[in-house]
Amino acid sequence: MEIKSVVDRCLENERLNLSAYAFRTADTRGREKPTVPSNVRTEFQRDRDKITHSQSFRRLMYKTQVFLSPTGDHYRTRMTHTLEVTQIARSIARALRLNEDLTEAAALGHDLGHTPFGHAGEYAMQKCFDAEFTHYKQSLRVVELLENDGNGLNLTWEVRDGIVNHTGKHMASTLEGVIVKYADRIAYINHDIDDACRAGILSERDIPVALRDILGEGHSDRINTMVMSLVRESEGKPYIAMEPEISAATDSLRSFLFERVYLNPLAKSEESKAQDMLMFLFEHYVKHPEKLPDVYRRRCGIDSVERCACDFIAGMTDRYAIEVYTDLCIPKVWKGIR
Repeated sequence: MEIKSVVDRCLENERLNLSAYAFRTADTRGREKPTVPSNVRTEFQRDRDKITHSQSFRRLMYKTQVFLSPTGDHYRTRMTHTLEVTQIARSIARALRLNEDLTEAAALGHDLGHTPFGHAGEYAMQKCFDAEFTHYKQSLRVVELLENDGNGLNLTWEVRDGIVNHTGKHMASTLEGVIVKYADRIAYINHDIDDACRAGILSERDIPVALRDILGEGHSDRINTMVMSLVRESEGKPYIAMEPEISAATDSLRSFLFERVYLNPLAKSEESKAQDMLMFLFEHYVKHPEKLPDVYRRRCGIDSVERCACDFIAGMTDRYAIEVYTDLCIPKVWKGIR
């Protein structure tokens, strides 16, 4: 086979070196809108770049992971969560000889539709807009419709499939997409413990001894245990799974986190305020759709006003939501001429 370009070499490497169960870029279902191929980047590499250059990706820097608008510099944000998921996902894909580029693109895009204030924002949209609203469906909507001034990112089918199926009961169609689901859980369980310890809500010694004996004594040990379990259980097989003992311990650790952190009144004391604020903004823009930014207002002729208001609010960062709310509700001090 004559190799004519960088892409040709990449595709040939995939054909020769990836696992029999890997998804090869040459087999992609493609994009909804055909584009001229690149001679330098494969289709999944192009998706990775589309995502990292998007406005939605940059806004993740100012969106809550667990702790709302923390004052410390070292708490995770939705951006750092996304980067940790991507790193873990690529490590797993490489170990299993699966398609790292597909894995990376889906991981980088998996939370693009996440609301401000983390899951508090998601619950707010479920209350005031639609009980079926989820951040993963919104992530798909972002890449298909809302990004790029309403033109979407025109990603490949496999990356979009990995994004929308990274959580919930459905599984992605590729093993690479399934890896993102596991990497997401491994990342948030472990970094949320780290942040909870930083906040003084938890200490490593609070984790049940039985779980520490199985998963390890610290952050890095637990991640390594979970990742290696996935690799051992999934090597050379047409599925992705953890070994039963590690899987059960990981589920128990997640349940422990719900009890001690995710539902902890100390950690969540401001969430009701955040929800009330977002629901106020939703009602405001439903009543005044003319005040929506152009990209959302233009869709009012296609979608309901409620849908467009939800899209705008879901895309906000924490600080922008607070700024808009303050501008609408807090009287400005009038300064006359002295």
